[in-house]
Amino acid sequence: MTHESAVIRDMRHAESDAVRNVVLSAYREYAAIMPAPLWTGYRRQLLATLEAAGPVERIVAEREGSIVGSVLLFPPATVAYGAAAVSSEYPEVRLLAVIPEARTHGIGLALMEECARRARRAGAAALGLHTTDIMRAAVRMYERLGYVRVPAQDFSPVTGVLIKGYRLDLRTNR
Repeated sequence: MTHESAVIRDMRHAESDAVRNVVLSAYREYAAIMPAPLWTGYRRQLLATLEAAGPVERIVAEREGSIVGSVLLFPPATVAYGAAAVSSEYPEVRLLAVIPEARTHGIGLALMEECARRARRAGAAALGLHTTDIMRAAVRMYERLGYVRVPAQDFSPVTGVLIKGYRLDLRTNR
């Protein structure tokens, strides 16, 4: 799938380093607003998630030969967040990342639309994700796409941090 100047496609095995760099670049801004121990743990979790085994769809946005964005799509019933989270009966979007210099060009939107397309193709009735209030731009985009809060899917991996659940109804949002 092509969107503006980016091609949305499956990640190739040889691109795992590039995707790791994209994710770390995209999430680095949160290091400045999180306490250092929290950021260290979060960064470790980002890297562990990228290394997750199993049936995870790894989707990238490529522009001019470079990976500028990525997202993971976990299948239903996968505990995408480990023991802290509730398992879901629908697919889960994880680690949407767009490098800072490629933002505002619709790449994050294209990656999210691709996740919804794939979930619909697999017969899913809904698509879930989790995020935090510090990710303001992402939350705005999710809400524009039709995602709604699902407090029953919220969890707290550490004291004082609330990870909020969201869901997109794929039957009504096309």
